[in-house]
This record gives sequence, C-alpha cells and structure tokens, in this order.
Amino acid sequence: MSNDTPRDLGELTYQQLRRIAAARMRVPGNITLQPTALVHEVWLKVADQAAHLEREHFLSLAARAMRQIIIDHARARGAAKRGGGQLQVSLTGLATPADGGGLTDVLALDAVLTRLAELDPRRARVVELRFFGGLTNEEIARETGSSVATVERDWRAARAWLHTQLAAPADEEGP
Repeated sequence: MSNDTPRDLGELTYQQLRRIAAARMRVPGNITLQPTALVHEVWLKVADQAAHLEREHFLSLAARAMRQIIIDHARARGAAKRGGGQLQVSLTGLATPADGGGLTDVLALDAVLTRLAELDPRRARVVELRFFGGLTNEEIARETGSSVATVERDWRAARAWLHTQLAAPADEEGP
C-alpha cells in the first residue's frame, strides 16, 4: 500500500479525475455531459474502493468507469435522437503527427477498442488507461507490471491500429 491516507488519495484522485474529464469533454459540439457530472458519476461508482487500492489501481478502475459512463451517455443520446446525437470525442490523445487528431464517434471508438481487447488485451488496456484514465506511461507500467518501453510500444501499435480501424469502412474486418 502507498503512504497516502484514504482522504489524501481521494483528494488527489478526485482532482486528477476532474482534470481528465475536462480534457475528455473539451470538444466542439453539443455535449450535455459536463466534466463535473462525469467525475461525480465516476466517483459514485468507485470512491468506496479508494481506501483499499493503490493509486494506480484506483485510477485504472476509474478509467474503466469513465469509459462506461461516456459510452452509456452516448447510447442514451443516440436513443433519444436516433442517429443525430452521436457523442464526438477528440482523438488528440491518439493523434499521430500526420492526422492531427480530429473527432470520432465515441461509440465507434468503443467498438474498435472492444475489438482490440479481443485481439490484444494488453494493448487495449494501455489505451483505456491512457485515453480514458489519463495515466502516464510510467503509471501504466506500474499498473500493468510492464516496462515503460513495453507500454510505449503497445501505445504506438494500438494507436496506429485504432486509427486504421476508425478510418476503414464499417464492413471491413481488421486483424
């Protein structure tokens, strides 16, 4: 266990979650889910476990909860508007110098990330922890028990694969 008290851990992780949520939701368009609301929903799902987990493990759990909440919100918007309410997310965190980031439908990103998890769970976890959880490569390495170099390789490979899949027509199958 770390030297952080549960209260210290809670304050630190809440601030980090708020920063991550603000970055994830800072995209153009009509997004009704505000960063504070996102953090509160995440916090309600995972706060009771803060005292029992190391910081990185807690942030990993929070990253998964944040992804689920964003996806649920996007699905609810889509159901309410039937096709007109797709939630767009910035792929800046997945950007390569050539493409500059851009926006993609969060449901498409989730589907492609789910497919990656079937093909390569470790790389999918790196993406989830970095994109949805805002963890650094060093934090991801500690969380996954990998070296920083492995995390960096996994991130580059997963990012390239995700870009390829998101750019491909919907009926194409990827490796």
